[in-house]
Amino acid sequence: MSGSGLSARTGRIVALYRLGTGSGQLLFAVSTLVALVMLAVLAPVIVAYRPEATAILDRLKPPSLAHPFGTDAFGRDIFSRVAYGARYSLLIGAATMGATTILGSVIGVVSGYVRGFLDLALMRIMEAFMAIPAILLAIALLAILGNNLGNLIFALSIAYIPRLARIARGLTLSICEEPYVEAARAVGASPPRIVFHYILPQLLPAILVQGSFIFAYAVIAEAGLSFLGVGVQPPAPSWGGILSDGRTYMSIAPWITIFPGLGIMLIVLSLNQLGDGLRDALDPRLRNLS
Repeated sequence: MSGSGLSARTGRIVALYRLGTGSGQLLFAVSTLVALVMLAVLAPVIVAYRPEATAILDRLKPPSLAHPFGTDAFGRDIFSRVAYGARYSLLIGAATMGATTILGSVIGVVSGYVRGFLDLALMRIMEAFMAIPAILLAIALLAILGNNLGNLIFALSIAYIPRLARIARGLTLSICEEPYVEAARAVGASPPRIVFHYILPQLLPAILVQGSFIFAYAVIAEAGLSFLGVGVQPPAPSWGGILSDGRTYMSIAPWITIFPGLGIMLIVLSLNQLGDGLRDALDPRLRNLS
């Protein structure tokens, strides 16, 4: 069994390497994500203005050397606001992905391995959450808990945990029927050993793929919530908030909405392509190692 597991892991690594070196799509995704992360991390160094700094005499200026992305109705530099807004989008997306993958995996594995009443109860709870659109559920939770960054991440995590929990449960049910799991039980392996040595390694590829998609969903959801005024609160810049500020000036200053919109599009597109690439590399039914 250990030899088979090692061979499978080696095959996945080789497939991922071949896909990464031969796929322009995956290379674009990784390059775009790295560029956006660098923009967010280096924002204090590369921008010339504070994102909240106003200059009424420079209001609604088009893109120029002084303001590469132009200015908004308060004279704030759009480039600095987009750069600092990337921090919030990436932080919220990454934190939501981390919390969702950990908690969703735990719920799904426990439900699929233990089964019985616990499985029934957990899945009914997950279905109840899935019946509510993610944005509406997040708005309701923020209304109850209060609007801050921690509660925003918590609300989005609760909204997306059921999606991953059901996937993890279905895969766990399938893996538990495999001969090597039955053999491990027969020789007296404890449930924790079976879960950590036989189930979780098989779940990891699907968890990674779903995690990249959840990252993208969280970025879109955060932008939507900020656009509606219930996400990241001013004066902190966020891409959704910039879009909301610029919608009134679409006809005379379209750059206010164009650049944060491009940021959202690029990060979501690159995350989806990354997820597709990981799926192709890690799913034995889709990859071709010949």
